[in-house]
This record gives sequence, structure tokens and C-alpha cells, in this order.
Amino acid sequence: MKSTLAIFLVALCSLAHAQMPVTNFTLTDVVHDSKVSLEQFSTSPGVVVIFTSNACPYDLYYTDRLKDLIATYSSKVPFLLVNSHIDPEETAEKMVAAATTWTTAVPYLADKEQSAMDALGARRSPEVFLLKRVKGNFNVFYTGALDDNPQEPQAVTNRYLKDAIENLLAGKPVTNSAVRTVGCSIRKK
Repeated sequence: MKSTLAIFLVALCSLAHAQMPVTNFTLTDVVHDSKVSLEQFSTSPGVVVIFTSNACPYDLYYTDRLKDLIATYSSKVPFLLVNSHIDPEETAEKMVAAATTWTTAVPYLADKEQSAMDALGARRSPEVFLLKRVKGNFNVFYTGALDDNPQEPQAVTNRYLKDAIENLLAGKPVTNSAVRTVGCSIRKK
């Protein structure tokens, strides 16, 4: 009963969130030492925003799968990696060193004031938000986990983010608009 109620509440919150435009945010890309704003992508059909960290084991489990998704889809939908963690191992300087794990083609954004985190309602890493452009604004199209098995890539049966991107690009509704995220909590400032 409790799990059914929790699933209902997550779906209800994400449905309400999907109806509201996402507030623009501007953050520093620690890899390229430049500012990146959500509004820069106004001609893209969507944007993938992934909240991540330097040290969370769950983020590390997903590194190779994220690289594959970025390689496959970044020419169609931009990806933004956002670090909102405020712990000592998550400083902008340490983010630069950790960025070598990712790819230099994707911005790694420092969100130490947690403006992007607040704009999207992120609470964990890794947590994904696929945003869809609707009438000049971005709305949440999908939020949640990348797939259904963080620790065992070979055992994945549901590729939530990949499927959501495919649906977005095909103009179809997403099958699952919100999936519970497993990962490390992002402490509020």
C-alpha cells in the first residue's frame, strides 16, 4: 500500500512539474571556463540535464552508459552535466579534475548556489531531466533514473532515458514520465 501511494505521489508531482516551464539558469562550465544558460538551447527540441557528482558511487556506475548516450544523441539533443553537491570533494576545482572521466564535449556545470537544482527539483545524483521545448519554454518531459540497474549494465531491461529521448525526437509521448531515482542525496545549501 505504501509503495503504491509513493508511486502515485511521484507521478502526480512529476505531472504537475511537467506542466510548468522550467526557470532558466546560467552556470559556469568548469571544463570550458564559460557560462551556459538553458535558454541557449532554444532551437533544440529538448535538453538532457543530468545531476551528477565527482564522488557518488552511483554516478561512477553510470559513467560508461552516459558516454554511450552522449555519443549517440548529443548531435540531436544537448547534454548538460550539473554538479549541485556542496561537499568538500565537489568543489569546482575538483570538478575540473573529475571531468576527464566524462567527455570534454559536454559542459560540466558547477551549481554551487543550487539554482538549477531548485529550478528542476533535483534531489539525487545521478538524476535525469529530459526537457522538451514547448512554445519557447522548456518543460520536463521525463525525470528519474537512466535505467533500471545502476550496478549491472548487462542486466538492464529498461533504458528509461534512451526511450524518452527516442520518443521526444519522434514526437511521441513518453511512456513513463517519472521513474524513481536511486543514488546519492544532494544536500541543500
